[in-house]
Amino acid sequence: MTPLEFERRYAPAWGRLEQLLERLQSSKRGAFAAGDGALARIPALYREVCHHLALARDREYPSFLVARLNDLVQRTHQAIYQPKTRIWSQIGRFVSAEFPSLVRANARLFAISAVAFFLPVIVLGVLVYLQPELVYSVFDPEKVVQFEQMYNPVGKAIGRVRGADSDVQMFGYYIYHNIGISFQVFAGGILFGVGSLFYLVINGAFIGAASGYMTQIGYGETFWPFVCGHGAFELTAIVISGMAGLKIGFAILAPERLTRRQALVEAARVAVKIIYGVAGMLLIAAFIEAFWSSMRWPSPEVKYSVAAILWGAVIYYFLLQGRSVPGEAPR
Repeated sequence: MTPLEFERRYAPAWGRLEQLLERLQSSKRGAFAAGDGALARIPALYREVCHHLALARDREYPSFLVARLNDLVQRTHQAIYQPKTRIWSQIGRFVSAEFPSLVRANARLFAISAVAFFLPVIVLGVLVYLQPELVYSVFDPEKVVQFEQMYNPVGKAIGRVRGADSDVQMFGYYIYHNIGISFQVFAGGILFGVGSLFYLVINGAFIGAASGYMTQIGYGETFWPFVCGHGAFELTAIVISGMAGLKIGFAILAPERLTRRQALVEAARVAVKIIYGVAGMLLIAAFIEAFWSSMRWPSPEVKYSVAAILWGAVIYYFLLQGRSVPGEAPR
């Protein structure tokens, strides 16, 4: 059965379920009425659409068709099993299941974003380590001096910019700085995805150059223990921001059977949800950076051990968390 035939045959059932969901959501009752026969049909239609979603994925039908069914399944699941959902339970479900599921659903874009970001990190890191003077091709001399002051092993504080006298001030600074970078990477997606790739490469080059230079001049003993912990959340968040930007760009470039406007609206709806998750990750990263990474008393071994736990937690979260959500089959 072709995707077109599949859609023609089963679209009426999808439409009926969507109409019933709208009717349920517009009601102030917040639950199924005992005597409402129409709403009582939702569970049966829900099971039917779950089956259609499984078929669409197994047959590798177009992504827009799979996305529509997946969204419909998740909306119905929430309507059936969480009829009285409050804001905190919605946030809990988003964090525990929806956010990692959205990232996995866009795994190819995540991979492209990761390569665009981490390849310059590695290349510039090695080049600047071998030829330290190359750092001035990336940063001006004043910025290089600032880096040296921030990570000087004999300094009073690690990673603190000039003018910030407390960890609380640095917490605010890190939030502002990190969210600014991630939003820049995400917003660049509107330029057909090229803007997101550009900012990913540029920021990767910045991080790589700084890493190579700090290591080469002997400041690695303070630099690496500082960045290793919060990097699990911060660097992953930047890559996911790029993924969200690329989703916008690809919707414009290849809308498939939708109009460009429809494709852009659908992609933006998903991308904005992803950015909500990114904001949460950056908040966590800023907290770790301000109140843990900057501490002098833990040994490097302790910080590396904590970093390993944090990286393991992030990897586990995005690979396995939320896989029991209806509508997402393990791939």
